[in-house]
Amino acid sequence: MIIKRLQAGIYAANCYIVASSDKSEAIVVDPGGDVEHILSEINKIGAEIKSIILTHGHGDHIGGVMELKRSLSVPVLVHKADLEMVKSSALNMSSSMAMGEVCFEPDLLLTDGDEITIGDEKLITIHTPGHTLGGICLYGGGNLFTGDTLFKGSIGRTDLYGGDFDTIIRSIKNKLLRLPDDTIVYPGHGPESSIGYERQKNPFLRN
Repeated sequence: MIIKRLQAGIYAANCYIVASSDKSEAIVVDPGGDVEHILSEINKIGAEIKSIILTHGHGDHIGGVMELKRSLSVPVLVHKADLEMVKSSALNMSSSMAMGEVCFEPDLLLTDGDEITIGDEKLITIHTPGHTLGGICLYGGGNLFTGDTLFKGSIGRTDLYGGDFDTIIRSIKNKLLRLPDDTIVYPGHGPESSIGYERQKNPFLRN
């Protein structure tokens, strides 16, 4: 699996281009902006983009979605519980962000356990509510894309629409910490980590 991380948009959210090892197919995760840069990196990899996947519906992660969709003519996927969020600039908070209002109708709705195929590899959708109602992580090939559920040494904020502290802790402990310690964590903001590191060092997960 080939993984390219870009800090996209004015809020520097991590956008990932995830391609199969043979570079035949790829997806884009959380295009928050800077679409020309994303397209340039896609061209460098040379893989066919199959879809745009959103880990959740907040404005800083969806700012470039529609421009990228127009350029690539691919479907946009989000968990069904964040449908109302991506359709409302008030709920996704883009109406109060510097990039301006973003709202759209996704093409496909994800549920827990859905498989996303990339060439001869696949990612499994893990529903991890707590930051938003429909937050997801994507797991495959020893890699975990956590959006704003889990960061290096921290967790996603829970004081916004759809957020709940107890729920996000359950999501992480019951679903993510069951993965192998050497699983690489690719978060929605900040540097990479691992499940083993978070299990041992994350102050929110020690109890």
